[in-house]
Amino acid sequence: MPRLTQIKETKKGRMALFLDGAFAFSLDEDTFAKAALHEGENLDTARVEDLRKQSDTRRALDKAMDYLSLRDHAAGELYQKLCRKFDAPSAAWAVARAGELGLLDDAAFARRRAAELLRKRKSRREIFTDLAAKGIDRDIAAQTVEALYAVDDEGEDPEITTARALVARQYAAKLAAGKREQVAAALARRGFSHGVIRAVLDEAAEDSPDLYQE
Repeated sequence: MPRLTQIKETKKGRMALFLDGAFAFSLDEDTFAKAALHEGENLDTARVEDLRKQSDTRRALDKAMDYLSLRDHAAGELYQKLCRKFDAPSAAWAVARAGELGLLDDAAFARRRAAELLRKRKSRREIFTDLAAKGIDRDIAAQTVEALYAVDDEGEDPEITTARALVARQYAAKLAAGKREQVAAALARRGFSHGVIRAVLDEAAEDSPDLYQE
């Protein structure tokens, strides 16, 4: 049965536990206080493992707070990050706790992220793929993208606007050199639909018929 040979406070305010003379793990102050541990006592294996799990879940929550202090995260994205450092149950508990504290809102995160990507001239498909990669539920991602690209009776499809801006900023020289097919392929790789690509390239050709050629 392991013996608790030393308890030492760390620089981060946690209590480091040494079992049989070797460092085992550390506990946050609340968990340590509830455990009522004392140097010299013997701890059975089950209790040691329970304390270790409590240590991991609290450390996972602390790390989640660190991530969230830097920027907003989707729940799935936060879980993925935490799983790189902690086991799945600890990561899941930390994400659930962050949600209970009102620190996670996937729908709001998706709206902000999608709007940011649209400003960066990303296509509809790129935005959906990015949201899914961030751990956003696919239904929420799809609804967010549809809302973002909603067009009123007098408005223009935002994807047309985005593709047009890309053509003007990045592909004008190639169009001027008669490389329409190369530009079309580049836009397709970025996720723009055939209809959008054809519309913006036809528009460019109409605006400068002497430059933009097939």
